Amino acid sequence: MNRIFSGIQPTGNLHLGNYLGAVRNWVRLQSDYECLYCLVDMHAITLWQDPAELRQHTREVAAAMIAAGLDPARNILMAQSHNPDHAELAWIFNCVARIGWLNRMTQFKEKAGKNRENASVGLYDYPVLMAADVLVYRATHVPVGEDQKQHIELMRDIAQKFNADYGAAHFPLPEPLILGAATRVMSLRDGTKKMSKSDESDYSRINMTDDADAIAQKLRKAKTDPHPLPDSVGAMEERPEAANLLSIWAALSDGTVEAAVQKFAGATFSDFKKELTDLAVSVLGPITAEMKRLLADPGSIDAVLRQGSQRARAISAPILAEIKEAVGFLKP
Repeated sequence: MNRIFSGIQPTGNLHLGNYLGAVRNWVRLQSDYECLYCLVDMHAITLWQDPAELRQHTREVAAAMIAAGLDPARNILMAQSHNPDHAELAWIFNCVARIGWLNRMTQFKEKAGKNRENASVGLYDYPVLMAADVLVYRATHVPVGEDQKQHIELMRDIAQKFNADYGAAHFPLPEPLILGAATRVMSLRDGTKKMSKSDESDYSRINMTDDADAIAQKLRKAKTDPHPLPDSVGAMEERPEAANLLSIWAALSDGTVEAAVQKFAGATFSDFKKELTDLAVSVLGPITAEMKRLLADPGSIDAVLRQGSQRARAISAPILAEIKEAVGFLKP
């Protein structure tokens, strides 16, 4: 069976984009793959995090994933920092990857912005640790968003060069999995920007902790244009807010954007938003309620993550031992 690895940063509550673009697909993959899902807290600290908030957010994201239907008995759910094999393999990969490869990473340029010289080394080296996250388990597939495809290409380059340098197929070349009707959910305040936990406006996103009233208010205030909803997919190209809301409907209803456009062609945004609100509440409400129940017992969440990390290390430890042997390290 193919093995999947994917991770999510615990830097705040999950939002609708995380759910539709990642978590819901992870739940659906658990029947067909051996799955490892990771709260990548080591990646999170490439930008400064309040320690208490990082611990709380790690538990909240774990609770959201379980509440959404991810079964920690069938999958491995873990915290990245609980398995030091990730960091140890990342250092070996640092000695395989090339600076020129990292200099081409567009996501670093976007995150560092004009203050590139003040960015942390960890932020620059983020893709190498990401490669180690996946390859320490010899995962074959990585569910990612479109914006992460370049990191998968780097991951494959590192694996290929390591295999060539040490004369054996030590690592597979992982394939990206890009799934679902709304793999890139956009901001409710600006249809040209991705929905993000870091956006200053809470009205830009629907959080997985939002109750029905909050969801209704945010969708009611979501940015639109003055025209009726488009009557064709082609007509959405110059209307990013309409395209975003219709794609959210399509994903929440397990349908297609084409079907959503056909259903609401010519409707007013106010009427459409009422139906979208009812749909969003019906899908997200049970998840939110289960999240709150799980978070009432943080010790049980910690236990799930510890157990997952132990199972993960049972996979990674022999792989890392083989890699260290290939590199020429003495056995301890």
